[in-house]
Amino acid sequence: MLNMIKAVILGIVEGITEFLPISSTGHIVLVNEFIKLNETKAFTDMFNVVIQLGAILAVVVLYFHKLNPFSPRKSHRERSHTWTLWWKVLLAIVPSVIVGLPLNDWMDAHLMNWAVVSATLIIYGILFIVIENHNRGLTPKFSDLNTLPYQTALFIGLFQLLSLVPGTSRSGATILGAIIIGASRYVATEFSFFMAIPTMLGASLLKIVKFYAHGNAFNAEQGWVLFIGVVVSFIVAYLSIRFLLNYIKKNDFKAFGWYRIILGALVIGYFVLFA
Repeated sequence: MLNMIKAVILGIVEGITEFLPISSTGHIVLVNEFIKLNETKAFTDMFNVVIQLGAILAVVVLYFHKLNPFSPRKSHRERSHTWTLWWKVLLAIVPSVIVGLPLNDWMDAHLMNWAVVSATLIIYGILFIVIENHNRGLTPKFSDLNTLPYQTALFIGLFQLLSLVPGTSRSGATILGAIIIGASRYVATEFSFFMAIPTMLGASLLKIVKFYAHGNAFNAEQGWVLFIGVVVSFIVAYLSIRFLLNYIKKNDFKAFGWYRIILGALVIGYFVLFA
């Protein structure tokens, strides 16, 4: 029962932080200091990644019509635009597939620590503030996803490589990169959501394969713990996405920048003074 409660808490943390540009990894690292599953390291590591499937499902549900190229309610032109969007998304994740897969285990082994996480939280928090101040009053080049060029989609995918470093935030890196290139906040945020579907699905499947490849297997309790984490992550991520889309209609990302800086400072303070 205690593991179930912990799964709910971790699912809430994942659902809130996965799509907000504040680093789900940074929060999970901090939360794990206080709330750890009573499970093996192999299961815990896999759990922390696979609960992202709930967040992915939230994007699919919210954007099902927009992302469905087979919808009978769409005109031929609209279906064509949907296919084009998917090709741009797939192009954008190519850099992560080429570079991320070979480096994934090395990154986890050498960079998954509080010092790296706190540093990236603060650095990208500062960047959000600086870039938003720089872009104040500027008109975005791309305010419609349909006008986003393939080359720009690939450049956004290159920014996603930065999120290989824990604490960066996948959504933070891609949103920041898209804004730098000239996308509006709304276009940058939506494209980041769509890139998350194949990226996070691939990461989750890879973790599951590695889990079984090392001779591990779920028992009934672990299955329930994972299921609860995924369901809670889905519900909370659904609400978080709706909040973010409404928030950026009238606000910039500087508040998230300040939040990252404060969280990074808290992580440093905790580990230096108490850990």
